[in-house]
Formats: sequence, C-alpha cells, structure tokens
Amino acid sequence: MTKFSDLNLNPKVLKAVEEAGYETPTPIQAGAIPPALEGKDVLGIAQTGTGKTASFTLPMITLLARGRARARMPRSLVLCPTRELAAQVAENFDTYTKHLKLTKALLIGGVSFKEQDALIDRGVDVLIATPGRLLDHFERGKLLLTGVQIMVVDEADRMLDMGFIPDIERIFSLTPFTRQTLFFSATMAPEIERITNTFLSAPARIEVARQATASETIEQGVVQFKGSRRDREASEKRAVLRALIDAEGEKCTNAIIFCNRKSDVDIVAKSLQKYGYDAAPIHGDLDQSQRTRTLDGFREGKVRLLVASDVAARGLDIPSVSHVFNFDVPGHPEDYVHRIGRTGRAGRAGKAITICIPRDDKALDAIEKLIQKEIPRLENPVKLEELPETKSRRDDRRSKSDKPQRDTEKRADKAPREDKRDARSEEKQDRPPRQEEKRNRERNEDRGARVVGMGDHLPSFIALSFEERRAG
Repeated sequence: MTKFSDLNLNPKVLKAVEEAGYETPTPIQAGAIPPALEGKDVLGIAQTGTGKTASFTLPMITLLARGRARARMPRSLVLCPTRELAAQVAENFDTYTKHLKLTKALLIGGVSFKEQDALIDRGVDVLIATPGRLLDHFERGKLLLTGVQIMVVDEADRMLDMGFIPDIERIFSLTPFTRQTLFFSATMAPEIERITNTFLSAPARIEVARQATASETIEQGVVQFKGSRRDREASEKRAVLRALIDAEGEKCTNAIIFCNRKSDVDIVAKSLQKYGYDAAPIHGDLDQSQRTRTLDGFREGKVRLLVASDVAARGLDIPSVSHVFNFDVPGHPEDYVHRIGRTGRAGRAGKAITICIPRDDKALDAIEKLIQKEIPRLENPVKLEELPETKSRRDDRRSKSDKPQRDTEKRADKAPREDKRDARSEEKQDRPPRQEEKRNRERNEDRGARVVGMGDHLPSFIALSFEERRAG
C-alpha cells in the first residue's frame, strides 16, 4: 500500500502531513501527486469528499519550497467557485506549510480590498481566489499574473454551473503559456472537456470513480409527498422535514438541509427555530462574517442543523456530517451527488434523504439515470390528517357546512321585521297622497317661474350695430 512517504514530497511537507494524522493517501492523491511533482499537467476526476484539495496543495508546496515571490506577482494561483471552498483551501495550505516560509493571500468577496491589496503588494507564493474578485484586482491594476508557475482550477464543473467559464478562460489567457495546470472536477460536461482540451497540455488523467457516482457509504432514500392543497404544500412539506429529523433521533448528530432557493433557506431555518430546533441559514446573500460564524458554529457542534443553498454544497469540509436532507430536489442531477457528498466522507457512514413532490418527479428520474441506480422509497412519516393545518381546515369545512342552517335561522328571525316593513309600505300606499301632491305642485310652480338662460336681460353690446367705416 502506498504511503505519503513514498511520494517524494518535501520532508517538511511530509512532517506536516504526519502531524495532521495522515499516513495513507486517498486514490486521487496517490494518482495525482506523482505526475504533479514531475511538472506535468493533471486532469483529476473524482467525486467530492475524496481528498482532491490535498492532491494539489501537497505537490504545489513542494514545488514552491524553492524560490521567492515578487510584489504583485504571485507564483501560483488556485481558483475556487465559492468563498467557503477558497477558505477551505487556504486552511489546507496553513496546515501543510507550517514548517516552510511560504506566503499566501485569499481573495474573496465580502472582505476589504485594502487588506487584500496589502498582502499582494508584499508578494505571495500562493494566491487563492474566486474568479470575480481576482479579476476585480487585476482590472484595478493591483495584480499581475505573468509570474504564475502553477495554476489550479478546483471544482471546475461547479464553475460551469455558476457561469464562471468565461472568467476562467480570460484568466487562463492572462497567465504564461508555460504554466503547469492542475484541473479538478467531479464531472466532465462537454464544456469542461472543451476547456481541458484547449488549456491543458498532454495531461495525466486521474479518474478514481465513475463520473457522478455517490459514495457507497451513503444510505440514500426519498420520500414522495403530495400536499393536501397547493397553498398548504410548503408548510406541510416543512412538517415532513421535521418528522424525518425526529425519526432519525440520536443518529442525526448534525445535518445539512439543502434548498434550491435562498428565500426558502431563510424560511426553513426560521421554521425549524420556531419549533425548537437548533438551526441556522447559510447562503450567498449573507455577509461573509456571518457565513464564517455560522460555519464555525456548525463545525464546533454549536449548530446542529445547517440550512444551506448550493453555494455550500462544495465549500464545506466537515468530515463528521451524519445526515443530508434535500428539502428540494436539485434542478441539476450533478448537484445531487455534490449535496449528498457532504456526508459519508473519509469512509464514514452517512444518510441522505430527499423530499420529492409531484412536480419534481422528472428531476428525480434524471438523478437516478445519472447515478445509475434507483433510490429506495421511504414511507412518509407524517399523515396529513394529523397536521394542525389539516385539522383547522377540517373545522373550517365543518363550520361552512353548518352555515346554511344558521342562515335559515337568521332569515326566520328576520321574517317578522320584513313583514312589518311590507305592512308599513302598504299602509303608505293606502293613505291619500295629499301632502305629496302639494309638495309636487309647489316644486313644479317653482320650476316654471325659474329663469332659464339669459331671461329678459339683454347685454348692451348685442344691440350695437357694426357698420363698415367708409374711407373719407
């Protein structure tokens, strides 16, 4: 069996790896590190949670151990799709460079430009960035990419989903042609393959798992749910989620709950908090400091349930997540693989449960085609008639069914009054209409005496005669 000591890593890097408690590399690490140390381009294809980060950080640190950075000209570049993933990569560099004097900078949104400019001005060996913030610095004239010797693109398929491919192509054009490129992705869409063919030179292809496969250590299940009424579907669906969490009991030590929309992330998190669950939201609209606090709380066990959008699907490196709940079926089948890959990491057992409503059936079929297996169906733990909302609706219907009887009674009560009104009207008709006739006669007399128009008054200017003046 291959060990890290067999991979020709720098002794100081190897010492840091051993202190971190690792002895045996994962398949992607064992396959990618040797060609990367030889200076070859690498194309790594592996599912999430297989140790891709260390497969490029370890050879990069070894290669960068010799040399010195210059101001505004980083020696290496790592591109990540999300802030969380970039921060995770930065933590890995901190872990493995503890015995080396290498500098790094993290360029992500939500952080002051001034602080980042100061780091770049001093010169960095490793620049870790999201594409948008990197180009912002470049366009402001604060950064040069002509000194990049090693370039890494991590989670390339996620870059494609988030629309970063044009930015990636531009960044490639700003780096030297002689750079070494390490390219990692969980899936190989046609657009990703086009980029690898364009920008990688005879890469060593390392594929340790079939494309878009879920780890065998993850127990999967799907609950098919249909709401009693469309306007009640969302609240009933949240009740199903709570019942699923409760059904797992103590086995659910912590969990990530994925929603498709950021607005739903907030709604689900607030709903769980209302019912006494320890939950917190995380999505792209939150401040970076708030996202960092939430993630730290989840890692430390202070937050049990993390309600997240797909921005967190590939940016979390928490090895001990026991459960993943898909509150929504993801629109892209590949996202399902990445979501459930947050559990069952590093050989641990995990469980992933998805709630599927009728309009998500096509998306579920696409997922099963992608992973080439049928996801077991689970029984819905909630009976709709037991929900408080359903009981209140039943009471409403019962009260509505009683309404006709009540209306009949009300009409019966009103009948004497109506009879009285009819009697008064008849009495009025029988009375001689003397007063009414007198009132009408006076009204007609007044109308006849009233002057309509000009009356007898004739303005003087009308009586004037206008004669043409003759010339004298």
